[in-house]
Amino acid sequence: MAYTLGQRSLSRLEGVHPHLVEIVEEAITLTSIDFCVLEGLRSIERQKVLYEKGASRTMNSRHLTGHAVDLGAWIDNEICWAWPPYYEIANAMMAAASKLNRPLEWGGGWEKFRDGVHYQLPFSLYPRDKGKIIK
Repeated sequence: MAYTLGQRSLSRLEGVHPHLVEIVEEAITLTSIDFCVLEGLRSIERQKVLYEKGASRTMNSRHLTGHAVDLGAWIDNEICWAWPPYYEIANAMMAAASKLNRPLEWGGGWEKFRDGVHYQLPFSLYPRDKGKIIK
């Protein structure tokens, strides 16, 4: 079954780096699990809230510059938080990145604070070019 991004997901990609948008748009056509965009570009105020709640461990988030997205597995008309679907979405995201010859990092592969919904363009190849990052 082929999936497409809904209007809400498309609006949440506003302000996200075009290379990452391309990857997400390609991945939705490759995935075996439907997904939606939970969050893309994030304000410093939102980041502070997430940091204070422990939902983020940094104030240096790639979301602040539009270099990150969070994707949610959409199963039975709701977000599923169980891990298995996120491996399938990651496979589609990595396949899309490879097809487009773009680098991509998945938070689910991190050793500390595994973040299965999170994808980002690497700092080394995509410098902080959209606004100031604070630590």
